Amino acid sequence: MDSYPPILRHQNNQPQNLTNPNNTTDPNPIQDSDPVPTIDLKYLNHKNLDEACKEWGLFRLVNHGIPLTLMEQLQDVTIQVFSLSFESKQEACNECPITYFWGTPALTPSGKALSNGTQNINWVEGFDVPLSKLEQFQHQVPSLESIRLLLLDYATHLSRIATTLFEAMAKSLDLNLKETKSYLAENTGIVRVYRYPRTDVGWGMEVHTDSSVLSILNQDDHVSGLQVLKDDQWLTVKPISNTLIINLGDMMQAISSDTYKSVSHRVKVEKDIERISICYFVFPGDGVMIESSKYKPFTYNDFREQVQQDIKALGHKVGLGRFHLNQDS
Repeated sequence: MDSYPPILRHQNNQPQNLTNPNNTTDPNPIQDSDPVPTIDLKYLNHKNLDEACKEWGLFRLVNHGIPLTLMEQLQDVTIQVFSLSFESKQEACNECPITYFWGTPALTPSGKALSNGTQNINWVEGFDVPLSKLEQFQHQVPSLESIRLLLLDYATHLSRIATTLFEAMAKSLDLNLKETKSYLAENTGIVRVYRYPRTDVGWGMEVHTDSSVLSILNQDDHVSGLQVLKDDQWLTVKPISNTLIINLGDMMQAISSDTYKSVSHRVKVEKDIERISICYFVFPGDGVMIESSKYKPFTYNDFREQVQQDIKALGHKVGLGRFHLNQDS
């Protein structure tokens, strides 16, 4: 328990008012099967990719080209990092570009009170790692230095995968590739590593959409938790070794003028076992204007600021609705 942030230790010993992930009153039933579409990156079928983006906003990627040994090493070192004491993790991130967060999604300051006086507590802790700054520092904590070096290698694969997929999507959408290059800016890439503690109450992460163009998830091989909303049913995305889960974010939905969807998803926690996941997010470049037939022109910075304002004032993200042409913000 010493490795958990105090607020999660405290919450674990208190009566909970949060929704139980297994609550049978959930208005959207959970379906155990996993019909998530599979896309083969080595033999990329543009028609299948286009259908997955339109119908799901999410797919499983195989033949992605990342060495299995690298993915396994990342998982192992991530477990080592999270096993450090809470105080050690806090101190280790004081003088480096990595941000340590807990109890909330990364966009919300950890444990910050909302305007209604409550706290938005999720069962999660994590590290936010801006990939463009990884080469600028070395770390004295061995496990953090190990994960830094592994992520330098991992980042080259993530950039390759994201670029390949985005260019295929842009072609299917008849977008001008020269003009869309800055929609996927490599220097915006970040990795977030998450640990979801053992508990039988609450959520690891509540229902949300990602704000990114693309998100690339390397989830735990043995512990499920990711659920996606499809046709008013929650589907559990089963963990399968040596595969990645790709989901589209709000920026991709806007770029595609709602042809592609930003998928709603959540993370369920388990009573008896922790879950580790590693996710890559990539965004449009600074100042890049997203112009769409469905939305008012906006930059990702405009979007991010609005999300932060809404979380602080309302306790949740409103997202693309704020920028829709038919919406009075």
